Amino acid sequence: MSAVSSGGFFGKVGDLFRGVPEFVQQVKAETLKVSWPTRRETIVTTIMVVIMAFTLGIFFFAVDTVFSRIVQALLSTLD
Repeated sequence: MSAVSSGGFFGKVGDLFRGVPEFVQQVKAETLKVSWPTRRETIVTTIMVVIMAFTLGIFFFAVDTVFSRIVQALLSTLD
């Protein structure tokens, strides 16, 4: 049995793409079921994420600075 007689590579590729239209149809159906956020909810959530990212950035900068100074102090006592 050769690869050509059983469809070979191109047969497998054809099988791979045969289900694409059904998949796209299912994706569209599921997308219609999604409860999308309102514009206001999206804006408020985005603002909260930006504020939290900024706050955590400052926090980790401060923690890093403190640990850096501790390590520098410990290493300077070794000299």
